[in-house]
Amino acid sequence: MKTNKSYTKRIRVTKNGKLVARKAGQDHFNAKEGGRTKGVKKHPISLTVTNHIRRQFLSGKVK
Repeated sequence: MKTNKSYTKRIRVTKNGKLVARKAGQDHFNAKEGGRTKGVKKHPISLTVTNHIRRQFLSGKVK
């Protein structure tokens, strides 16, 4: 099965094998957000992915 390229572009794999992604909602309409909210959105989040989704979307990327 092929790797889903649109999914893999949104995540990266750390050297220990963890999956890290950007938080959603930080591209536009951020002027009304508070300073704390803007700061929190800048930090990446860790993903927990089931084995089924890992096989389906990340077949060639993560083992």
